[in-house]
Amino acid sequence: MLRISQLKLPVTHTQEQLEKKLLKMLRMSKKDLGQYYIRKRSLDARKKPELYYVYSIDVEIKNEERVLKSMKGKVQKVSSRPYSVPEHGTERLSDRPVIIGSGPAGLFCAYLLAGEGYRPLIIERGASVRERRRDVEKFWETGVLDPASNVQFGEGGAGTFSDGKLNTLVKDPAGRNRFVLETFVKFGAPEDILWEQKPHIGTDILINVVEAMRREIEKMGGEFRFHSQVTDLIPEEKVLIINEKEKIRAGAAVLAVGHSARDTFYMLCDRGFNMEAKAFAVGVRVEHPQRLIDENMYGRDNRGNLPAASYKLTEKLANGRGVYTFCMCPGGYVVNASSEPGCLAVNGMSYHGRAGENANSAVIVTVTPQDYGTDHPLAGVEFQRELEKRAWEEGSGCVPVQRFADFCANRKTVELGCIKPNIKGHYRLGNVRNIFPEELSLSIQEGIGAMDHKIRGFADKDVLLSGVESRTSSPVRINRDDSFRSNIPWVYPCGEGAGYAGGITSAAMDGVKVAEALIRKFTEF
Repeated sequence: MLRISQLKLPVTHTQEQLEKKLLKMLRMSKKDLGQYYIRKRSLDARKKPELYYVYSIDVEIKNEERVLKSMKGKVQKVSSRPYSVPEHGTERLSDRPVIIGSGPAGLFCAYLLAGEGYRPLIIERGASVRERRRDVEKFWETGVLDPASNVQFGEGGAGTFSDGKLNTLVKDPAGRNRFVLETFVKFGAPEDILWEQKPHIGTDILINVVEAMRREIEKMGGEFRFHSQVTDLIPEEKVLIINEKEKIRAGAAVLAVGHSARDTFYMLCDRGFNMEAKAFAVGVRVEHPQRLIDENMYGRDNRGNLPAASYKLTEKLANGRGVYTFCMCPGGYVVNASSEPGCLAVNGMSYHGRAGENANSAVIVTVTPQDYGTDHPLAGVEFQRELEKRAWEEGSGCVPVQRFADFCANRKTVELGCIKPNIKGHYRLGNVRNIFPEELSLSIQEGIGAMDHKIRGFADKDVLLSGVESRTSSPVRINRDDSFRSNIPWVYPCGEGAGYAGGITSAAMDGVKVAEALIRKFTEF
């Protein structure tokens, strides 16, 4: 198979025009062209408003050597290397493997194990995904929080109520990334996630994908138990305590609890797990009119049939801190993503169509263990929690919202300007700056101001800030060795909550890695 890169066409091109250019580059007729597959598509906006799609395409053709010789340097020979599951080990499991958590890490770990005959039991503290959606929508409507079933907890994990973004910086020659994307497509995700530079599914579609994966896992011998929280464990007996009373024996336990399972982190610390505080980032959600982002990124008043534009911005400040945008949601919503009473956190969410009036993203500042004031392994959790308490107080239980001009002046917003909030959940005007230590507030202010040089209007006086964006990643790492085991050897920390991933795709890939470790060690159950 040959790969052609840098095949460039106007964004208005048709499929026929794509094929015609492909044939022209290969210098052949259509009858000599076999199957071809788009491997990657990215947008080139360097000459905006003239915009182009740039493709990498794999083609099956006869006489590959002749084409390679005639197009030396323009094409390359590639071989398909599909993902493969390792050989099964020989050690017998005393009991079936238990996966704690059904976010992307737990779900993909379960999917691989179930397909190989290990019959995993998946324990989830929250609700199934459809029941969970009802709980989340009720919370946004009434403000009544269910601490066990919300934006953070439940089938699908925290990423289900975001944008379903699947881009990752993780390089993986074993093909796990492709395996994850192909699995999503198999269960109902749009096929274009296989080639788009910034793939996303959207919350509305991701709910169906998660449910379809669960049904397939059950068909293959897996079992799910919802509303079942692991409240304790007995390390020397390989026993998990469910809902403070029921005991379950585990041949091995995969700990994929997500980044918000604070009570679980404390329990693990009490039970002697080796853990450490890690750096993460905190900040605000910023809202701009989507048309402003489109005009800046596309150079056009009207984006036409182009998707809602996205951006990614980073700044290095004089104080040594990094400020950057995170989890950008074109045409999306800011959402109340709280999971603890008396604490308030926000996130961003888009549906697949990304048709909302506003764009939003997190503007966040790096914080490190030096900011926490203590060297306790869970000091980052308490730092996070304190910011969320302040956010809850500032908004009296609602999402606090502030104009950027008022944030800079350190005064409460009393009236909105030309931008209206797109928020899932109740909001209240206030002073978001009150949430943060002054150094972080100054960093956010300086960072947004600097970003205005890259996107005109980014620091407009009426731009809306809401807070607090605190669940960017886990504030703790649960240590594991090269075989993915913790110091409690039958427990395997996994995914974002354990400190080994940062998003849907990387968490799913880590779940696959941990499943591989179990497969190499044990024979099927």
